[in-house]
Amino acid sequence: MTATTAPGHGSGAIDAWRTRRAGLAPTWRWTLRLGSVVVLLAAWEIYGRSLNPILLSHPTAVFVAGIQMIGDGTLPHALGASLAVLALGLVAGAAVGVALGLVAGRRPGVAAVIELPVTALYATPTVALIPLIVLWFGFDTLAKTVVVFLFVVFPVLLNTMRGVREVDPGLIEVARTFCSSERRIWTDLVVPSALPYIVTGIRIAIGRGLIGVIVAEYYTALSGLGNLIAINANSFQTARMLVPIVVLALVGVVLTALLGWVEHHLARWRETPA
Repeated sequence: MTATTAPGHGSGAIDAWRTRRAGLAPTWRWTLRLGSVVVLLAAWEIYGRSLNPILLSHPTAVFVAGIQMIGDGTLPHALGASLAVLALGLVAGAAVGVALGLVAGRRPGVAAVIELPVTALYATPTVALIPLIVLWFGFDTLAKTVVVFLFVVFPVLLNTMRGVREVDPGLIEVARTFCSSERRIWTDLVVPSALPYIVTGIRIAIGRGLIGVIVAEYYTALSGLGNLIAINANSFQTARMLVPIVVLALVGVVLTALLGWVEHHLARWRETPA
């Protein structure tokens, strides 16, 4: 006799098995995420209230300071200036990094040409290059964009190269056996296979880009969120100083979440937890 499964029970068992394979259920995952934030904020609130407000503020004071800075227009103006620099540097760095990484990953000669310069520049602290960047590009938006570009381009480039090199050579040979053109190999095999590495590189670049924005605003003409941090730190207004820092963290979270959404829609064949 052949064993049968009642309607609905088999599909439910399969769904449960897939959930276990994927990890935590989305509801439970988001519960843990939000719970960790609540615990962190509560601990910060309790500890912050026990210290001198010059040394460390607490979340409620930071929130009130943020509302005041929005009301007087200082925060929106500074955020707009910083986001403009971040957008220019991030887009330029990601575009150059992906393009050069794709080519270098597929062409050993190109990889050999750029390997030593890229390694040397990546190992060199970008802060050390800022005086030279200021001499070449001045103190305004262009200089800041160049600084952010240098923070962004190398993780994208190196991860893209690695992703292209990880493509199974057997699959490429199969594609050529079926007379696929080089363009089809790129669009149907190389780029989709390297996409997770590219996304990882851009995800790292977002954090580095935010660092680059603040570094650029500190060492060139003071403006944006970096200017707010410096001014409020010099006047010992700790709550107002922490507002742009919290905003930077939120920008990083939002950009990373947006990148994950884009990856999910571009690479539906990958089963990644939300």
